[in-house]
Amino acid sequence: MKRSSKLNLLFTLAVLAAALLLFWFSRRGANPGVIARLQYDDGAKTLDISLQEDARYDLESGDYTIHLEVKDGAIAFVDSPCPDHLCENYGWLSREGDWAACLPARASLTIVSG
Repeated sequence: MKRSSKLNLLFTLAVLAAALLLFWFSRRGANPGVIARLQYDDGAKTLDISLQEDARYDLESGDYTIHLEVKDGAIAFVDSPCPDHLCENYGWLSREGDWAACLPARASLTIVSG
């Protein structure tokens, strides 16, 4: 095999290895130092939720019941009873600064440092 072909192969393998490492680190889940902070019931209540243990939360907020699920170091609105289900479309939150809201229930969820 020519020397330039070997160098190209080595370069390609190094780039693939770096891409796999970046993908793995980005998918590892939440940082142990972050929590989910839920503000609900028109801002009158606040709940800090650990992302380290899988759980489900069902909380009353105004005329709605908020359904949250913690799974694999991330949290999401699930099974929303509101008319448009937009809060479910935010997906799974796990990184500091991630944010989602359920406007009919007047609730917001933010990932913050613990």
